[in-house]
Amino acid sequence: MKNIGAIPQAAATITRTDAATKSQKTGNSFGDMLSGAIEEVNKTQIQADQSIEKLQTGESRNIHEVMISMEKAGISMRLMVQMRNKVLEAYQEVMRMQI
Repeated sequence: MKNIGAIPQAAATITRTDAATKSQKTGNSFGDMLSGAIEEVNKTQIQADQSIEKLQTGESRNIHEVMISMEKAGISMRLMVQMRNKVLEAYQEVMRMQI
């Protein structure tokens, strides 16, 4: 009889654990995603700066890699600016809505 009484308690524990796991998996907010994107853009900018510095100091002689890293940094920055513009447009549109 002891084992039968333990089944509902075990089921409740499993349900609570599953609910907590689901909330942790979907816990990424818009702010988290935005800060992650900004960090990635920053990393590409830093990598481009480092490759330019290596080319200037003579550590690297491969100008192709430097140009590729510079273009990656430029494209990621343009993408971030366009994302910012779209978010601002959406915000302004919401603010213009009448209640």
